[in-house]
Amino acid sequence: MFERLKSGLSSLVNKITTTELKPENLRPILSEFKLNLIENDVAVPVAERICEEMEKRLNGVQVKRLEDKRKVIEHHLREVLLEVMLTKSKIDLFKAMEEKRKKKEPFVIVFVGINGTGKTTTIAKVAKLLNNRGYTVVLACSDTYRAGSIEQLETHAKRLGVRMIKHKYGADPAAVAYDAINHAKAHGIHAVLIDTAGRMQTNRNLMSELAKIKRVVNPDLTILTVDSLTGNDAVMQAEEFHKSVGIDATILTKVDADIKGGSALSVTYVTQKPVLFVGTGQKYDDLEEFRPENFVDMILG
Repeated sequence: MFERLKSGLSSLVNKITTTELKPENLRPILSEFKLNLIENDVAVPVAERICEEMEKRLNGVQVKRLEDKRKVIEHHLREVLLEVMLTKSKIDLFKAMEEKRKKKEPFVIVFVGINGTGKTTTIAKVAKLLNNRGYTVVLACSDTYRAGSIEQLETHAKRLGVRMIKHKYGADPAAVAYDAINHAKAHGIHAVLIDTAGRMQTNRNLMSELAKIKRVVNPDLTILTVDSLTGNDAVMQAEEFHKSVGIDATILTKVDADIKGGSALSVTYVTQKPVLFVGTGQKYDDLEEFRPENFVDMILG
């Protein structure tokens, strides 16, 4: 996973280790590195920020006689990558859920994202994760337009042994979500996970439909699912959804197949919202909590 990004970072460290730390020496190396980042799905503003920060930090750094120059460079690179990935807003999902449980209210999550990102499967994975932690869950199929969407979510619900609320195709998506929340309140269910339509992110009707669902249900979290394999498309989707609907966090799917890795760096930087989980396979348990520190350690090898 992320082999190409790892390789680019390793190459950068090797080149800087063997050069004198002056702007005229650093710039050509960092310019080449910027292109490498962009080729590996890092958004242009993010690549520029990383390279500018590296030049600033390394310019004129004096490496002491017994100090390992490579370690000094890796330390600065790690700090720069972490700064790009860390956001002011932090989400402790289970702490937030506990607070709602104490109030005897369901915790409501709306999932948004375009078709094909693995949104419905991700919802099933989150349902399984919550079940494993002792929380009860109801699913809501507010994707009432895509052929097969109701049956797809229903299949997951049956496999997981959780209830699903649905209406007929063409029904008002906000009404389905509203009914699911009322069902949760009536039956003391801890969490409501709402699946939504995912036509292209530039579709104004879709965005106003999602905005209506949010107005009606006032969710605790709005989570965007993005496919890490779509590269810069993932960044554009994140930007568009956040601008039009407002998101609180992201889940990156299919990272197990992602050899580039740039999406993880870029989506956080562009939205300033944290990546909550990453999908690492097709099984219900293939969902891992995302920690920027671990990600940076991994790509730096």
